[in-house]
Amino acid sequence: MPGFEATAADKFSATIQPQPTYQWQYVLKDHLGNQRVLFTDKDNDGLIRQSSDESTNEVLAMRQYSPFGLELGVFFYNNSTRYRVLKLYQHTFLTNMKSTEMMSFALLLAMFLACKTDQNTPATPTTPVVPTNPNATWRVVDAFANLSFTNPIELLHAGDGSNRVFVLEQRGVVRVFANNPNVTQNDIFIDISSRVASGGETGLLGMAFHPNFNTNGQVFLHYTRRTNGQLQSVISRFSSNRTVGDPASEQVLLAYNQPFANHNAGSILFGRDGFLYITTGDGGSGGDPQNNSQNLGNLLGKILRIDVNRAEGGLAYGIPADNPFRNQANARAEIFAYGLRNPWKLTADRSNGRMWIADVGQNNREEIDILERGANYGWRVAEGRECYNPANNCNRAGLTEPIFDYGTSEGRSITGGYVYRGRKLPNLAGRYVYGDYVSGNIWSLDYNETSRTATNATLTRLIGSLSSFGEDEAGELYLLNYQAGKIQTLEYR
Repeated sequence: MPGFEATAADKFSATIQPQPTYQWQYVLKDHLGNQRVLFTDKDNDGLIRQSSDESTNEVLAMRQYSPFGLELGVFFYNNSTRYRVLKLYQHTFLTNMKSTEMMSFALLLAMFLACKTDQNTPATPTTPVVPTNPNATWRVVDAFANLSFTNPIELLHAGDGSNRVFVLEQRGVVRVFANNPNVTQNDIFIDISSRVASGGETGLLGMAFHPNFNTNGQVFLHYTRRTNGQLQSVISRFSSNRTVGDPASEQVLLAYNQPFANHNAGSILFGRDGFLYITTGDGGSGGDPQNNSQNLGNLLGKILRIDVNRAEGGLAYGIPADNPFRNQANARAEIFAYGLRNPWKLTADRSNGRMWIADVGQNNREEIDILERGANYGWRVAEGRECYNPANNCNRAGLTEPIFDYGTSEGRSITGGYVYRGRKLPNLAGRYVYGDYVSGNIWSLDYNETSRTATNATLTRLIGSLSSFGEDEAGELYLLNYQAGKIQTLEYR
C-alpha cells in the first residue's frame, strides 16, 4: 500500500507518495471571480504543482482548516493573486466566501464528508477545543516578528533566571536573544557548523543545559558528523561563560555510527533525577532493515540515560545504578527504553517530570508514548497500534502501547510538543500540545493517567513546516516554522 516513507524527507523536505484512489481536479477562481484555471492532479497526491502540467515539484498549495478542524480547502498562491479551491473527491467547488460564510459552509461540508469517508485511511476522531468566546479561534502568529532564522529546529531556555531564548539552526549554530516580542537582535551563543554534517535529517539536532548551568556553564549538544566518511551521531559537552559557548572546549561523551543518513532523532534533556536522556533513531532506511530497535546490543532506536557528572569503565560518563539493562548480558547499559523508530522530540512536563515521546511512523501510524523504565514500544514489530513486521498476527506480548496514535488522514510525520504549563493560554493547561510536520495540524491531547485514555482536540494549522515546539522559562509555548524561518506561537481570540 503506498504511503509516506519517512526517509531523508522525514522532517525537513517531506514528500507524499501517490494515493491511487482518485484523480483530483481543481478549479481556481480569484476573489473577483474573473479568472479560472483548471488543474488535474496527475500524481494523485492531493497537491497542486507550480504548473498545470506538473513539470516541477514545487508545491504552491496549502490546505487550511476551519475552527472546527474541518478541511475547508486549498489555498493557491502566485506572485499576485490568492485563490481558494474547495475539493470533495471527484467534485470541484468554486468559492469566494468571506469569513462569515465559512462557518455555514463548514457545516454543510461536514455533512457531505460524513457520507464520503475514505476507506483506505480511517480518520482519527478529534474533538475541537470549544471556545469560551463563541467567536474565538486558535491562530498561529509570529512571536518575534523582527527575527528570522535559517532552518530552526529547536527552541529552549537555560533555566538560569535570565529569561533568554535559545534557537538551534540545523547547520550547527545556536542563537540567543532576549524574550521580548519586539526584540530586533540575536547573538551567536555557539557555532560548531564547521564540524556538523547537515542536510536532510542530519545536523545540529538537540541541546541541553546542565542543571547547574548557572554556576558551571556547561551545555550539551547532539549533532551528526562525518569521520572518515562514516556518519556518526555525537553527544558532546561544551563549556561557556554563560554568555558565549566555547567551540574549542568540546568533550565528546558518546559517538556512534549511523548506517543510513535518516532517522537520527536528536532530543536530549536532563530529567529531575539529574541524568541526561538521549533519543536515538533506528538507523534509518525504511522498515528498520537491521532490526536495530529491538536489539539491546546497540544504541539505535532507543532512549538512553547517562550520568554526565562522573565517568566509569573507560567511558566518558557513568551508568545510573537503576538503568534497566545495566547488568544484562549482551545489552548496552545506557539503554533506558527501546523499540522506537525516530522519536522526534522528547520533553518533560515541568509540573511532574513525566516525559513524553513523539515517534514518527513508517506508513500508517504516528504515535505518542509516555517514557517508562525498560519499556519496549514495539517498533518494528508494531507501528503504533497496528502490526508492521509481520503485517498481521504479530506478537504484542510485553509491548508498551502508545497512549495515542493517528493515521495518514491527519498527518504523516509527528512533531512532538509540550504539556502546557504557562499562563497565557489557560484553555490548554495540562494538555500535551503537538503537531505534524507534513500536514501542519496542531492538536492538544488530554491524557487521563488513571484510565490510560487520551482525548485529542484539533486547534489549528500552521502554514509552512512545523519542525519543533519550544518552551520558555515561564512555560510559554512556541512553534518553529522550518520553512519560513520564524518562531511562532498560538493565539486564542
